[in-house]
Amino acid sequence: MLFRAALIAALMAGLGAAQALAQDIEPVGDPLEEALKTGPLLPDEVLRSSALTFPAILESFEREAAARSDQLAADGAFDLMLKGEAYDRITGFYSGGYGSIEARQPLAPMGAEIYGSYRLSDGDFPTYENYYNTNQLGEFKVGGLFSLLRNNRIDQRRFGVEDARLASGQASLDVLLVQLNVQHEALKAYWRWVAAGNEIRVYEELLEIAEARAIGLERQVRLGATPRIALTENEQNVIRRRTLLAEAQRNFETSSNSLSFYLRDSNGRMIMPTRAQLPDQEQIDSLPDMQSLIAMRRSDILQNRPELQTFRLAIERAENKVELRRNDLQPQLDLNVELSRDFGPVGAGGPGFDSTDTTVGVTFTVPLQRRQARGRLQRAEAELREIELRERRIADQIEVEFDNILTNLNAALRLAGLAEDEVEQASAMVEAERRRFSLGAGDFFLVNLREESAADARIRKIRADLNGRLAAASYNAATMNLDELGLE
Repeated sequence: MLFRAALIAALMAGLGAAQALAQDIEPVGDPLEEALKTGPLLPDEVLRSSALTFPAILESFEREAAARSDQLAADGAFDLMLKGEAYDRITGFYSGGYGSIEARQPLAPMGAEIYGSYRLSDGDFPTYENYYNTNQLGEFKVGGLFSLLRNNRIDQRRFGVEDARLASGQASLDVLLVQLNVQHEALKAYWRWVAAGNEIRVYEELLEIAEARAIGLERQVRLGATPRIALTENEQNVIRRRTLLAEAQRNFETSSNSLSFYLRDSNGRMIMPTRAQLPDQEQIDSLPDMQSLIAMRRSDILQNRPELQTFRLAIERAENKVELRRNDLQPQLDLNVELSRDFGPVGAGGPGFDSTDTTVGVTFTVPLQRRQARGRLQRAEAELREIELRERRIADQIEVEFDNILTNLNAALRLAGLAEDEVEQASAMVEAERRRFSLGAGDFFLVNLREESAADARIRKIRADLNGRLAAASYNAATMNLDELGLE
């Protein structure tokens, strides 16, 4: 009763301390739904959403939890085992009965198992059950079983524990790999959405210019200052620009759908981003410099990839399995050491039980052909070679992909800079042609041509910027830049 009261008091005290600690914690940031539905949508918010709510990441955490559970279950092979037994005669000439309790503890060294037992008998036993007799205070026994050949260095229990530990490590690496892939795809979807929104702005401005010009041209045509063909040509430009805008709007809608796959509220429901949430250019960081990105050594990057770390654990698991199968080829030679002592007055069994007995026993077994063990060993060795070859192939594939990422990143950043220069030149040409046209020295056809060329240059800049950001995202994923991927 006192123990229960003390336990309840301790639990209440711990609960009070936990509540006090919880009250001291400052809230961190806005709720996820509010941050995703109000104001401009920035990449950090997208990455936070996908990291916390994306189903694939949550699935990987559950697989990791399952692997840890398997590890706990494997440790259970070394649980302390208790066994109780009772035996009594209800009728018959003899009245003998007994009860016993035994505890067994498996150990890792030498595949050992130690045990201790207590046994107490009462009444008379027939001669063929004489071994049930004990002195009046019972018999205590301790002993140990040791594997001298097979199961000496490894057995199924130790293999299971180590295999579960390695599998848990693989599950943890799988979580990281899933996170890298998801955050990479989320960033790609975000930047495509931003680029699609920026293209809409370009085509809207281009259409507004043509529609505004149509009003002025109609007035000039009515006054006879401009031929009607100029108005017809402008109407053709309006239709073409409306078509371009419609295509851009379609691309934006599909990009929004793709981004909503990674934007989710706390219940996992997808959130559709709106055009009002598009960030301004000032709210987005500029493209990174190539030298600032490439700061890690190539060998370190490749060695730290979770795919290769997973393979290293898989090879270790396969090597352990080979060792286990080689263990099966060995004969079984077990040593049993036992010490027993009866206590109290001599019982019905007589003085022969009133002594301290020490026994040593050896058990030897071996299958003569061992075909099952050889077959399992050959299979384990083949599986090990297969994993090693697959690791080599994946390592080469990662190296090639990384080289391609560097090439694409370098080219994308260089092309983005050239596109910026092209926009400046095209904008200057538009302004010059408009001034010439306003002074009567220019040509309406050339004005339209310059405007569309400038718009094309802006579109190329948007797409070059997109390619640069996609390449940077791929580089950050390949180099496991967790900070840039919103995982730290």
